[in-house]
Amino acid sequence: MRFFSGFSLQNEQHFFTPFIKESDYSVCGFSYGAIKAFEYVQKALREGKRVDTLQLFSPAFFQSKDEKFKRLQLMAYRKNEDAYLAQFINACFLPYERQDVARSVTVIEELEELLNYEWNFESLRELCRSGVAIEVYLGGKDQIVDADAAKEFFLDVATVTYIKDGNHFLLTL
Repeated sequence: MRFFSGFSLQNEQHFFTPFIKESDYSVCGFSYGAIKAFEYVQKALREGKRVDTLQLFSPAFFQSKDEKFKRLQLMAYRKNEDAYLAQFINACFLPYERQDVARSVTVIEELEELLNYEWNFESLRELCRSGVAIEVYLGGKDQIVDADAAKEFFLDVATVTYIKDGNHFLLTL
């Protein structure tokens, strides 16, 4: 199993232990890491490698957000990176109590990529045709991504698990 971490995070896969398929042929990604997991699987298949399952936990999904939202996020990051990241991580845990997470070094280009990333429906469909089972996990109380828009987008190409009271980390009370 290969896991890709979320924006500004590392070693957070323990939050998803109840969902992760422990297999040599599973690839998982959380939030920004979901983008990286998807791209990794596309490349792996082109190289003739076997992938059975792609698991996307709270995938970064901002294609339903307008340009003003994205500009404001980037401005806030540029103004004070530490304050932005602290607020971002706090929002990941809302509406529940914040937990400790390990942070990684970030760069503005990563934030730009995740805010502007456009999930390609046909590429996802192609993974399905290649035999990859796609699983998407979303939290109904996610304060980071638009879980409802993501659910509608992924529903035709993935098994979508919608955790009504889950936050960005899919945690509930």
